Formats: sequence, structure tokens, C-alpha cells
Amino acid sequence: VQLQASGGGLVQPGGSLRLSCAASGIRVEYYAIGWFRQVPGKEREGLSCISISDGVAEYADSAKGRVTMSRDNDRNTVSLQMNNLKPEDTAVYYCAAKAIGGTAYDYWGQGTLVTVSS
Repeated sequence: VQLQASGGGLVQPGGSLRLSCAASGIRVEYYAIGWFRQVPGKEREGLSCISISDGVAEYADSAKGRVTMSRDNDRNTVSLQMNNLKPEDTAVYYCAAKAIGGTAYDYWGQGTLVTVSS
């Protein structure tokens, strides 16, 4: 199983980025997929998650209004559209997959770095 996160980069404050998580070895519609981020020296923060049953995304308070998560079953990918980025959004962003009934995420991508700076 592999989760390949991509789309990170350098963006100015107020800008947008679209992160993608391409899965292989699993089907994204059969797993809960989550996006997380981590700043070195700080705890990992959950941003959003798409459930298995209805494909509806839920968001952490820090992500609401600026982040949209979507799932493309045909391409077996999950995306995270981030708008109005702020310097405090600078972090490594990870996608992860959790099986039905699981209590912890089973698979993690390698992360993609997002840097918000002028």
C-alpha cells in the first residue's frame, strides 16, 4: 500500500494550493482518508477526513472555511484544496488511510511540504 502526497510548494500569503493523495494498493472509497499536518517540534494536527459511508468531509476548526477535501474514486485520489493560506499554515502535510472499523490510521503518505511566505 502506498499513499503518495503531492502538490506542496512555496506560496505567498493569501494564495492557494491543491494537494493530492494518490493511493495504490487500496481503494480510497473503502477507507476513511484524512489529511494532517505537522510543524517540526509540534504535534501532528488533523485537518480533515472523508468518511467511507457517504464520502462527506469533516473539518477541524482550523481548516473550516479555507479548506475543501474531495475524493475521486475513478482516479483513486483524494485532494485538499487550501485557500487564503497564512504563514502559520506552513507545515508538512500528510494523507492517511483508515480501514473500516479501525481506530487508528493504518497507512501514511510521505508528506508534502507547504511553505507560506512572502
